[in-house]
Amino acid sequence: MSDYIIRGMAANNQVRFFAATTRDIVETARSISNTSPVATAALGRLLTAGALMGAQCKNDSDMLTLQIQCSGPIGGLTVTADAHCNVKGYVNNPDVIIPANDKGKLDVAKALDLGVLSVIKDIGLKEPYCGQTQLVSGEIAEDLTYYFATSEQIPTSVALGVLMNRDNTVKQAGGFIIQLMPFASDEVIDMLEKRLGEFTSITSCLDKGQTPLDIVKEIFDGYDVEVTDEIPAKWHCNCSKERYYRGVMSLGRKEIAAMVAEDKPIEVCCSFCKSKYSFSVDELKEMLAKAK
Repeated sequence: MSDYIIRGMAANNQVRFFAATTRDIVETARSISNTSPVATAALGRLLTAGALMGAQCKNDSDMLTLQIQCSGPIGGLTVTADAHCNVKGYVNNPDVIIPANDKGKLDVAKALDLGVLSVIKDIGLKEPYCGQTQLVSGEIAEDLTYYFATSEQIPTSVALGVLMNRDNTVKQAGGFIIQLMPFASDEVIDMLEKRLGEFTSITSCLDKGQTPLDIVKEIFDGYDVEVTDEIPAKWHCNCSKERYYRGVMSLGRKEIAAMVAEDKPIEVCCSFCKSKYSFSVDELKEMLAKAK
């Protein structure tokens, strides 16, 4: 089954939800970067969050970047997503290996350790909006829950998960974002707190064969659930030689002249999809002639 996201309202429009299954996205990222299991888990969680938050975008042209800068051995992570739930991402140190945590699970929190989560939204204004919070746990879902509460003042519950096979491929991945509307009743708030407190994990539900809708209906059992959209989600990198041509041009005359002086072609590699693009000396000379 391909990856997708459902979004909708529940409990008489007092809550909005986004829920996803993202195994294919995370497995694609793992295979491209050959990430270790803990790096796959961390990147998979952030990719899933990016897809879910992409589904929150209001305009087709909106772009979202999630970036974690941290002191742990993983070094940091970057994910970008658009309003159509196309996502891509990479880990600074894809080879990181650390012991499991005290529950025998992949220790994403230890891999990240202390750091900062940045949410950058390009919605067509003169400058992108950037919200930042400290990592409160390194578990990513909890950090995003804290981000929504502090930067956007929206009571939110975020669940993210990646389950690995024994051969270190991705077995399951997914997540949800559940947000209270300002007029949510105390009854609904209390119900959600109780049920989310009892919730096991997104991957255990997916591994039992539950769909994102099954999971949402279980959380809101006894309340109405209305799905307004089902959106395909996929890994997509929009890099191209033309984009990197412009990138090299942006370095300016001095840098390009230094490359020409070396009289060797250069090769650039996309951090996201690992595609490589070569520029000959003649192409560099052409850039130099155009550069300001």
